[in-house]
Amino acid sequence: MRPELLKGHLDGLLLAVLEPHPLHGYAVIDAVRSASTGAFDLPTGTVYPALHRLERAGLIVSEDEVVGGRRRRMYRLTAAGVAALSQQRTIWHQFATAVDAVLGRTPWPATP
Repeated sequence: MRPELLKGHLDGLLLAVLEPHPLHGYAVIDAVRSASTGAFDLPTGTVYPALHRLERAGLIVSEDEVVGGRRRRMYRLTAAGVAALSQQRTIWHQFATAVDAVLGRTPWPATP
């Protein structure tokens, strides 16, 4: 999948995979990859800056935890993050419905 197709949707994807429970950075990457059945294999250079930006915006918080004997920075949604995810989902559904209304029409009617 072309990376530019993610533009404007990365935050929503990251918030969505953090919704069920906190995850560390690599687990976020794995969760996005798994949920998209491999279509979104995001590089760390994309994910970590986005997580830091979401944290600065107050949509997620992080804290160090020991996971499997290793110290990891765990990220979780805040109340503002839950609200932002809800808004992102609404925006996505409106966008997807509009795109499908145009691209999903086959064949297009002939113009006179």
